[in-house]
Amino acid sequence: MRYLIFIGILMGLSSCGGGRPSGVPNAQGPISSACMAADRSAASPALCGCVQGVANQTLSGRDQSRAAKFFEEPQLAQDTRQSDNPSSEAFWKRYKGFSELATQVCVPVA
Repeated sequence: MRYLIFIGILMGLSSCGGGRPSGVPNAQGPISSACMAADRSAASPALCGCVQGVANQTLSGRDQSRAAKFFEEPQLAQDTRQSDNPSSEAFWKRYKGFSELATQVCVPVA
């Protein structure tokens, strides 16, 4: 079942490519913007767009806005991960799922 879900997400992401021959998504949104603004050496429009594409498939808009803040303020991610607040714990589970999938899907982009 996980395999089928993963294939579905990949198919959805590949449709975000805007006609690019590699099929790499180039989505725009809060995560992509934060990724590019973070000015990390590995950041590229292709990689950040891919990560945004995964976010579009796995996180709500509210979760995306919250996660985008982690690029500017990494301590916020640590605080969220360690929080005992049920809302933060639920968000962290969603964020962790997103980040694991983004790592699998977007690594070839980098």
